[in-house]
Amino acid sequence: MKISKVQCWVLRAPFEYPLRGTHHALISFVEIETDEGIKGNALSTFPMRWGLKDYINREVSEQIIGMDPMRPETVRGKLIANTTLKYFMGAFNCAASLIDVALWDIKGKATGQPIWKLLGGANATLPAYITFGRSWYSTDELVEIAKSLVNDSHKALKMVVGAAGAGADDVMQYPTDQDIKKDIARVGAVRDAIGPDIELMVDANKALTPGQAHFLMRELEQFNLTWFEDPIQNGDPRLLADLRRKTNIPLAAGSTGTSDLMFLRDFFMHEAVDYIQPNVRDIGGFTQGIKAAGMAQAFNIPMSMGGNYPHLNMHLHGGVPNGGKIEFHLQGYQCTENLFDGVPFTKDGRLVLPETPGLGFTPKDGILELSVD
Repeated sequence: MKISKVQCWVLRAPFEYPLRGTHHALISFVEIETDEGIKGNALSTFPMRWGLKDYINREVSEQIIGMDPMRPETVRGKLIANTTLKYFMGAFNCAASLIDVALWDIKGKATGQPIWKLLGGANATLPAYITFGRSWYSTDELVEIAKSLVNDSHKALKMVVGAAGAGADDVMQYPTDQDIKKDIARVGAVRDAIGPDIELMVDANKALTPGQAHFLMRELEQFNLTWFEDPIQNGDPRLLADLRRKTNIPLAAGSTGTSDLMFLRDFFMHEAVDYIQPNVRDIGGFTQGIKAAGMAQAFNIPMSMGGNYPHLNMHLHGGVPNGGKIEFHLQGYQCTENLFDGVPFTKDGRLVLPETPGLGFTPKDGILELSVD
C-alpha cells in the first residue's frame, strides 16, 4: 500500500456557544488517500492556516506520495530531512501532526482497529470535562451555563481566567490587575453555583505575568480547584516551577506550548507541573504523543488533556495506561460533530471510546462545500 494523494483544505465550520448563538471557525482539514482507496483524515484549528495549507499541498505532498502509510516514523523523518532541518515548530509541526494523525487513521482502517487499541488499548472509557467559561460571559451568564451543564450530568468544568478582551474568535489581550481581581469573584460565583462535589479547573492560556499568577493563585486556593492550567506567559517551565513551590493548587501545562518532545522535557526537568498535557495536534500526532505519554509515566506525572480537539486526543489517552481527563471544548467538539459522522460525546462525566476503525468517525458528505480556498 502506498500514499497516492495528500491534500489540505481550509473549511469554515459552524459551532455554537451557549447564550451566544452561531459562530464559525476556520478548520485545517487534511485527507490522505492510498492506492488501495483507504482515506485517512485529520482536522484542527491553527494559526497560519493558509501557510499550513500551502505547505501541505505544495511541499509535504510531493515528499510523501509513494511512501508506505503504515510507517509514520519514516514519513516524519523524511519531512524533517527534506522540508525543515532547523526547528520543529510553527507550520511545520502543525502540518506534521495532522499528517501523522491521518496516517494512523489509515493504519486503523487497514487493520480494522480503532487507533486507541493500536496504541495499547489501556482504557476503553475515560473521564471527561467541559470547557465552557469564556471571559466574555458575564458572571450571571457563567453561573447559568455552569448550572445547566451540571444538570446535564457533567462532573467536571473548566473556565477561562486572565483573558481580558477575549472574543468569540479567541483573540486575547493581556489582563490588567483589575481584570485579575474580577476573575476571583467569577470563579467564586461558579464554585458556589455548582457546589463542592463538581470538579472545577481554570485556564489562563499563558496570559499572566508571574506577579499576577502568584496573586491570583493565592486568592483562588479557597475554591478547591482541580488544577490551574497555563498560568504563566509563554508557558515558561522555569517560572512555572517557582509558582508551583508557592501554591497549593496543582498546575497543568504543556498543550499548545509543546511543539516537540525536547520542549516537553523541560516541564519534567524543572519539576514545573502536577499534570502534563501533550496534545497530538501540536506535538507530532500519535507517533510523538505516545512518546510523550511514556515520558510522563517515567517521571510519575499524571497526564491529562488540554488544548482542544478531544476526538483526536481520546485515542492517545485510551491507548496508554496513564491516560487522563479528556477536554471537550465547546468549539472543538462541535466543529468536529458538524463535519463528521459517528463522533462520540461525554455522558455522565465519562467518554466511551469508539470500536470503529481508525479515528472512529468519517467526514460527512459535502463538507468540502465549506471550503474557503
